[in-house]
Amino acid sequence: MSIKTATIDGVATIEIARPEKKNALTVAMYQAMAEALNAAREDAAVRAVLITGQPGIFTSGNDVEDFLTRPPGQGSDSMESPVFRFMRALLDCDKPVVAAVTGAAIGIGTTMLLHCDFVYVSDEARLAMPFVALGLVPEFGSSLVVPRLTGHVKAAEKLLLGDPMTGAEAVEFGIANAVLPSGEVVNHARRMAERFNTLAPSAVRASKKLMRGPGLAELQRVIQEEAEIFAARLRSPEAMEAFQAFFQKRAPDFTKFE
Repeated sequence: MSIKTATIDGVATIEIARPEKKNALTVAMYQAMAEALNAAREDAAVRAVLITGQPGIFTSGNDVEDFLTRPPGQGSDSMESPVFRFMRALLDCDKPVVAAVTGAAIGIGTTMLLHCDFVYVSDEARLAMPFVALGLVPEFGSSLVVPRLTGHVKAAEKLLLGDPMTGAEAVEFGIANAVLPSGEVVNHARRMAERFNTLAPSAVRASKKLMRGPGLAELQRVIQEEAEIFAARLRSPEAMEAFQAFFQKRAPDFTKFE
């Protein structure tokens, strides 16, 4: 399994550990992360969750071959696929979630950060959401959250053009708390997670619910709408061209599409 989990000193750690594939996420990995988040939520000994990757790489996003072999279904079926179970588990987690990001965070590697409570990134971090470049659309509520955080014109750079952002930009836009040297990110994130061991746990959970509550229904609606369009786009001619180009290691040719 390429997801490692452990609970130490009140912190449930979910580590993406597939460095030979740049931490690309498979269906099985999404399922494992969903299960780990749900288990952390139910475990009274867990006061916070830490999500991290490997030195120099958080995740390169979906494992394209695996994702195309077992894509999410369409309509209501799409919300029952492992990737959306993971999304739901992260949204439903009532305990603080801390992310430690070094290196690249691509696609869902960036969009999952929008739903963490604390995000610490390295000075080498590069966050990118290249959905349009793959003939797809934004997911995990990013079409709603990113424009609200950055403003429309900056969001257009990140979501329509797929331009990457640095760790410093992530802090400027309100996606991350702080930039640190690569070697300090995970330890700092863990120390922040451990602070919840000394705080009243039910007060923390109630406060997080209050903070997230006002916009939750709208966010859930947007995530579902994105999911339905995303699933349909996976089968589109533009996406097929983008994926063929990916496997053939060439630039996609979209000039024939209107």
